Amino acid sequence: MCGAIIVISAIMFLLVTYGQSLGTASHACQDLGQCTSGTSHIWGQYSPYFSAPSSIDAAVPKGCSLTFGLALSRHGSRWPTAGKNEAYRSLVQRIQSSVQRYSPGYDFIQDYAFQLGVDGLTPFGEQEMVDSGAAFFRRYEELAKTQQPFLRASGSDRVVMSAQNFTRGFYAAQGKSGDYEADHILIMPEGASFNNTLDHGSCPAFENGPDSELAHVKQAAWMESWATPIRSRMNEKLPGANLTLQETVLMMDLCPFETVATAQANVSDFCRLFTRDEWRGYDYFQSLGKWYGYGKGNALGPTQGIGYVNELVARLTGQSVQDGTTTNSTLDSSPATFPLDRQLYADFSHDNSLMTVYAALGLYNATQDLPVERKLSPQQTHGYSASWTVPFAARMYVEKMRCGANDEELVRIIVNDRVVPLQGCGSDGLGRCRLALFIESLGFAHAGGLWDACFTW
Repeated sequence: MCGAIIVISAIMFLLVTYGQSLGTASHACQDLGQCTSGTSHIWGQYSPYFSAPSSIDAAVPKGCSLTFGLALSRHGSRWPTAGKNEAYRSLVQRIQSSVQRYSPGYDFIQDYAFQLGVDGLTPFGEQEMVDSGAAFFRRYEELAKTQQPFLRASGSDRVVMSAQNFTRGFYAAQGKSGDYEADHILIMPEGASFNNTLDHGSCPAFENGPDSELAHVKQAAWMESWATPIRSRMNEKLPGANLTLQETVLMMDLCPFETVATAQANVSDFCRLFTRDEWRGYDYFQSLGKWYGYGKGNALGPTQGIGYVNELVARLTGQSVQDGTTTNSTLDSSPATFPLDRQLYADFSHDNSLMTVYAALGLYNATQDLPVERKLSPQQTHGYSASWTVPFAARMYVEKMRCGANDEELVRIIVNDRVVPLQGCGSDGLGRCRLALFIESLGFAHAGGLWDACFTW
């Protein structure tokens, strides 16, 4: 009996000691600015491209052949926008002028030189899009033997450059230059005065109405609980910085932006200041922004993607576009600017517009509105997070396939290499629906969604 007590006591001692050592190591990580890397898949929409985990094999099923392939892509990794660039620069300057003592692990900030560019693609982002074009060719190689993809890009420079690099990657995979094709991409101007299904902006109530600040409200509520401990630590390690909660998030932003600023995406020292769980909270913060800003969580979010969905239906069926929302009737009525006889298409846009298209398609209809009291993992949200859906160079594939002796084509949608089982059309175990049932399931888009509400607030 005495021996058993000694053994149990020894086991308890080891468990307590082990638990304490884990806690100490975890605590030291953020205290010493030495947290491990490998968090780039939880940087929200600032994550470099990666393949999202898929419970369904994304390979073309045995016995099936692809008959149609469309890519809707976000631009590659970029520099911060002009407003964010100035915010980061000002924050760094203030820290460097007010902090007199830097804690170990945080002392690199003292000599850090802010040199990030503005708006455009980084060299790493350019290569992401070359790789994306090559991947598109490899998946649809059989179709590419007889077909060239029809290419469109929304008009911002980084989107156009992304389309050009994608095109060069697509043709380089065939041993061709692609320079001519890269110079003949249909570019659709951005702005409220031009109907453009690749860029939201035509719905005044969405842009400026009651729900236009909903995402910020949700993010602020989550930030209060998630970022407060981080801010306290940062202000302790950088005495005099007096960071606000929002500035704490800006400090985290510098991690992905400094990382993708290098051609090899070398992990920035800023990344090592935060634990993996803090990065999960950051990813959730960004996921809230996209969900309530442009996705199903915003009453008018799905309506912004209707025009593109109705164009997709036209391409899938070979019939003219039926839409009264954001489509450009001049472009969509001409075979030169909107052909219906292609089997390959590629369109290029922004993360926010991709979110509206996902919502209009109902891809994440199984996802409930995200709470702000706690964070949920992508597994808990049926595959939704900002990092899984709209990382840099994000891509949605819509494809048709014919299997065996069945004449009716099947439709499947893949987001960043993850098969997203289709909703509302009786999808099979591989996430596919029969073409007719898929088209029928898009009743929200066919009916124009809530477009009338765009002008009545």
